[in-house]
Amino acid sequence: MLPFRQFVLKVHSRCDLACDHCYVYEHADQSWVGRPMVISPEAVGKAGERIAEHARDNGLSGVRVILHGGEPLLAGLPRLAEIARGLRRAIEPFCDLDLRVHTNGVRLSAELCELFLAERVKVGISLDGDQAANDLHRRYAHGGSSYAQVLRAVGLLRQPRYREIYAGLLATIDVRSDPAAVYRALAALDPPNLDFLLPHGTWDRPPPDAGLPGLTRYADWLGVVFDEWMADSQRVPVRIFESIIETSFGGASLTESLGLEPSDVVVIETDGSIEQADSIKVAYDGAPATGLDIFRHPLSAASAHPGIKARQRGIAGLNATCRRCPVVTSCGGGLYAHRFRTGSGFDNPSVYCADLEKIITHVRVRLQSGAAGQADQAEGPDQASAQRRWNDLPDAQLDELAAGYGGADAISCLNAAERTLRRKLLRLVHERVSLGNEMAAAGWDLLRRLEHTAPAAVDEVIAHPYVRAWAERCLRAASAATPDGAPQANVAHLASIAVAAAVRADVSAEIEVPVIDGYLHLPTLGRLRAGDIASATLAVDGTGAFEVRATSGKWHVRPGTTEQDPDWEPVRELRARDWVVRLEDTDPYRDCHAWLVTARLTAAEAAAWQAQFQQAWGLIEDSYPQYASGIAAGLSVLLPLANDDPGREISAAAREAFGAVAAALPPTGADLALLIIHEFQHVKLGALMDMFDLYDRAERRLFFAPWRDDPRPLVGLLQGTYAHIGVTDYWRLRRHQVTGQAASDAAGQFACWRLMTAEAIGTLAESGALTPLGTRFVEGMRVTVQPWCDEPVPAGADEAARRWAAERRETWERRQGR
Repeated sequence: MLPFRQFVLKVHSRCDLACDHCYVYEHADQSWVGRPMVISPEAVGKAGERIAEHARDNGLSGVRVILHGGEPLLAGLPRLAEIARGLRRAIEPFCDLDLRVHTNGVRLSAELCELFLAERVKVGISLDGDQAANDLHRRYAHGGSSYAQVLRAVGLLRQPRYREIYAGLLATIDVRSDPAAVYRALAALDPPNLDFLLPHGTWDRPPPDAGLPGLTRYADWLGVVFDEWMADSQRVPVRIFESIIETSFGGASLTESLGLEPSDVVVIETDGSIEQADSIKVAYDGAPATGLDIFRHPLSAASAHPGIKARQRGIAGLNATCRRCPVVTSCGGGLYAHRFRTGSGFDNPSVYCADLEKIITHVRVRLQSGAAGQADQAEGPDQASAQRRWNDLPDAQLDELAAGYGGADAISCLNAAERTLRRKLLRLVHERVSLGNEMAAAGWDLLRRLEHTAPAAVDEVIAHPYVRAWAERCLRAASAATPDGAPQANVAHLASIAVAAAVRADVSAEIEVPVIDGYLHLPTLGRLRAGDIASATLAVDGTGAFEVRATSGKWHVRPGTTEQDPDWEPVRELRARDWVVRLEDTDPYRDCHAWLVTARLTAAEAAAWQAQFQQAWGLIEDSYPQYASGIAAGLSVLLPLANDDPGREISAAAREAFGAVAAALPPTGADLALLIIHEFQHVKLGALMDMFDLYDRAERRLFFAPWRDDPRPLVGLLQGTYAHIGVTDYWRLRRHQVTGQAASDAAGQFACWRLMTAEAIGTLAESGALTPLGTRFVEGMRVTVQPWCDEPVPAGADEAARRWAAERRETWERRQGR
């Protein structure tokens, strides 16, 4: 069972507005009538105790408590102060408390803002748009408008003194309002977050026009807002759109109304009753009830309630129609309450099913086609810029990378995008794979704590290339049709990742970590030979040292010192001038490069790598400065590959291991320099393709790659062509750095590679399968390579290259039966 991390605490059960779309007073459940108007001090104290108990028992590093109603501000300033202080006293000894209040805003005052500022309470406000939209529903009982009072409240929160407690705005949609005007009015208030809610309803009592065949007025309304938002450069975070985008690219939803993430919300009413999410009140009278209360039951008892468990099953908890839907990973079946129908309960698609499918498709199509409502008319660089997914990269740096290069600033953008991606993958592993694995759960909580106290150390560890390789392996295993899913030792590696960050941060921590194939692994640091056991306890003492205790022994390790326990095998470093990379021969997830990796290197083998690395980096920095700064900014790991044929050059990069180049140690430092330049081209392009769509992913044709005997898919041709810009450039310059036969050989290599690379660029450009951004990118490649084709080379080298290229083309066409 999953722990709760969000707690809605009802502090006042009445409201000073009479909004006719309110789920508390205007829908099926009327339990508010019999509840106390204001929560008692005893109930607040018990709620704090229960939340603290739940956090302690589940090892949570943080929880969120939302003060709610009715209208919570009706409780008054003195009572709200007691509540906030009481909750902090009860909860914060055990975990961090994110305390919030959600209000209609009409009673918000400077005095209340001072209280919330002092007690670190963030304030969210309900506001449906401009006055015309807001007055459709948010009125007083006598019919008067609340708009002026709410606008005054938002004005208070926008003042510099109170800006830090401004949490955002929540708007309920009415399709009669002007969507563009609503968005502009809300965005003008500069909210830190903005969310749009579909009005609550069910199949028994649908909102106006929802669930009717052929009508998708809510999707159409949201589509206009999305286009306005895109045209506004996504200046204001809009949770529903960000959730669709995140889930469309494998991330997690930011709202319970979308996505497949398990629900972690529970409600505590003014009488201490423990209930399911408030929105279920729209289904039937008594729908959110669990029969539990905080005076008699721990919060964990609610985790076993069938209604709560049903919202934690992901795609398995959806009906057959939803499971087959192409947008299910973003929709997630919609809000649980909106699925209700008498007779079949919640085992239905959302009453907004058609609307959700349409708006999700609208967002995805706009992102893929260069949206903002003008993809069909836009041309050239502007359209290409719109082709991006969700990450950003300045145009100048994108063009720099397209040319085949990319300095430190451009690579730093790729690093940032990859960090974002890895955080999403870690969260997905935690939420979708690690259920029931105590080591993984403890690792996640430690990692979240370190994010607040030592973010640089977390960044350093999750930037390790094989953290992503591990996460993707876990997710693939979990999605495979096997009874066991991801092996538990794999999932528990999350604890090793977290404790490695704690060691780097000099933060005290104690945690159980897995032992894999006899070793306890700490990414970026090394491994400890621990014997044939499943796990060990690792305690970090806060000074960079740690102790390992297991049934097989006890070890004390201080990474970075010269005298170490013989069972500790640190990750070695390669140094050249002022640059350092890790020589990775310990990580258990490094075998993702399609070649066999070496075992732990001997001291002599590591010394050979150091000698060649010094030569290679000196050559790159002195003779290939157009690549050096980018490589130094993005390459963090060299991975030794095994090689049973000393005359064969082996190197590789892996899309899931950004920052790593794998290679068998070649004969010379110059050869290693070429391998690094070549493979780092793949590293850069892989990261770019994580950020942008450069080609039509539905393309299934195979293409001729001049350097390959087998036909290649478009993505393979693009990767190879981009990498060979670096290879061509290496030989173009190398021929002037050497003499005699070496210069002649280098000229021959240059003549061959420029022909092959130029031909492949032409194939890509004529494929018809590139996106507008991809077309721009390939054009940047062409601009770099075309002048090289005119550079003079010895006649013999040019003739041999053309003859060789023609023979390869003829052979390939014969094989294709042409």
